[in-house]
Amino acid sequence: MLLLFLHILLSFRLNGVVSSRCTTTTTSKTFEKCMTLPTQQASLAWSYHPHNATLDLAFFGSFISPSGWVGWGINPTSPEMTGTRALIAFPDPNSGQLVLLPYILDPTVKLQKNPLLSRPLDIHVLLSSATLYGGRMATIHNGATIHIYATIKLVPNKTKIHFIWNRGLYVQGYSPTIHPTTINDLSSTTTIDVLSGATAKMHNNIMPLKTLHGAINAISWGLLLPIGAITARYLRQIQSIGPAWFYAHAGVQIFAVFLGTVGFSIGIKLGELSPGRVYGLHRKLGFAAFCLGWLQTLALLFRPKTTNKFRKYWKSYHHFVGYACVVLGVVNCFQGFEVMGESNSYAKLAYCLCLSTLVGFCIALEVNSWVIFCRKAKEEKLKREGVLGGGFEKGSCSSSRA
Repeated sequence: MLLLFLHILLSFRLNGVVSSRCTTTTTSKTFEKCMTLPTQQASLAWSYHPHNATLDLAFFGSFISPSGWVGWGINPTSPEMTGTRALIAFPDPNSGQLVLLPYILDPTVKLQKNPLLSRPLDIHVLLSSATLYGGRMATIHNGATIHIYATIKLVPNKTKIHFIWNRGLYVQGYSPTIHPTTINDLSSTTTIDVLSGATAKMHNNIMPLKTLHGAINAISWGLLLPIGAITARYLRQIQSIGPAWFYAHAGVQIFAVFLGTVGFSIGIKLGELSPGRVYGLHRKLGFAAFCLGWLQTLALLFRPKTTNKFRKYWKSYHHFVGYACVVLGVVNCFQGFEVMGESNSYAKLAYCLCLSTLVGFCIALEVNSWVIFCRKAKEEKLKREGVLGGGFEKGSCSSSRA
């Protein structure tokens, strides 16, 4: 029993090692070059034959579900999902045996308007096959390693290939469903020169833009907008500063919205530079916060006078839209940290500390406001009682003197 346990443990360990470290030797063939791919513990091995422009490939990946799928492909034009010519392996829904089918990922599949259906590829795939690590006795399970082989005829003198790979949780019939959308799953693409083995550095300006986008939006939507709301709520109660609270509130909010517009524009540019990545929730929250922020800013142009009968309705609208914009901005900042893979970073910690300080400041001001309110209410009550008592005593004194 102990030997059997050690054998099973060793097989699982080797299973993970095979998928995460590249190797040029497989059970059926030896390749010239190999590369560990940046995501999903996948790797790639290949041999390129310049004399006839053919490429022998072996992709090593792993399943994340017993009913899931694993696939890789080549995009002839760009390093993105749309347009990829893919080979996808999954268990046959009827027999349970491993099958490998060709697919073309067109824009309708990306937008989930149509299911992904198998069809012949328009690239020259001479041979293709798929096997599970462990031979015929291996079964498809969570973590099972798969080898997908292919021999492809390339265009002569075109050795830079855009590789795309991914995996999903389940298959509907013979149609693989959408893969997970974490940062790693959305980054499963690379460009390799199969002759030299070098990888191309795509979009070097993306990371600085991401950092700038995150910093600007965290400051504008995540900090300045809440500060503007705090200014309006608590400074207006100080009668000695007069209308200065309004100018401070409006100035902070307008500056925050203009700065947030810059961050929003950078986000739009990032979307154009990353056509294969879709951050649905983050994008929707960003658009909502942007629209509410500008509605709030433009509402200043239609601010009725205090004597106008519509002032109370404008005030209710202003409060509702303002607080909704603040909440959306803060929530989307945390969503942005998740999208960038910075959920455990010092940047998020710093933002949380700033936000916590702001919340603590709000609590202190709120408590102080209620203390002042209660004190004033008590003083008014005593004042009213004093006036009544003073009048009675004055009358009594006059009567006694008389």
